[in-house]
Amino acid sequence: MLIVGILIFICRYHWKKPAHTFPARDILEVHFIDVGQGDCTFIAANGTTMLVDCGEDAVSSKVIKYLRKLGIGKLDYIIATHPHSDHMGGMHHIIETFDVGEVIIPHIPDEQLPTAVFYDKFLDACEDRKTTVTEAAVGRIINIGDARAEIIAPDDTYQEDINNYSVSFMLYHGENSFLLTGDAEYEEEAAMLKAEKVSSVNVYKAGHHGSAYSSTYDLLRVIQPDIAVISCGMENPYGHPAKSTINRLKEYTDHIYRTDICGTVVIESDGKKLSVTPERSAE
Repeated sequence: MLIVGILIFICRYHWKKPAHTFPARDILEVHFIDVGQGDCTFIAANGTTMLVDCGEDAVSSKVIKYLRKLGIGKLDYIIATHPHSDHMGGMHHIIETFDVGEVIIPHIPDEQLPTAVFYDKFLDACEDRKTTVTEAAVGRIINIGDARAEIIAPDDTYQEDINNYSVSFMLYHGENSFLLTGDAEYEEEAAMLKAEKVSSVNVYKAGHHGSAYSSTYDLLRVIQPDIAVISCGMENPYGHPAKSTINRLKEYTDHIYRTDICGTVVIESDGKKLSVTPERSAE
């Protein structure tokens, strides 16, 4: 109850009426869209756009409506972090709806690829729309206006858990930095640290919806986030976020935003300062 109370206070303290206008000013916008138990992040700067995951099929209409309200007609980049339905269950609808420049996916051995309907629909949509699909390469730089995304994982190591193939990247804008890791757990986090691919960040989107097996002390000691965002569903059956993860995060920041409490969270960077706008005050 104490943790929830602190989170509610944080949301109330930072709350202001969202102003979702697009095309953007000369700022970086990062929208952590509330899709329940799933992930969906929209990034834009200087007219260039990226969507990272989109949640389950059931929420695809909500995501499409949200993007259209921003005035989005084209997505220059889509990153599908890994083939789980809570991250890309509705991706075929996104590809069918918007003009998509490129879709980036992780390299996963054929024998580990899912045989799920959502994944087949995703592949079919890419083929039907003649969408360019490329595999994520560590070290690749993607320019999003005057922001820069650098892919830092996954490497070529075989993983038993598909979560640890999640496309992860650092996002830089002036003096500000973000880290997004999909559903990466401690194995992939350890690989990032070993390769020295991460550094201190202003904003960390907590891995795997705040799972107990992500956001390890080893990672947090290096990134030391000022702000953490957790994308999770209200009263979800997985117990996300784990109390242990919240406790670890609280050793580094009191600014913890959960989409199940705060709704969609929008963070804007002007290259120096950050502003945080949660959808609701959680009163």
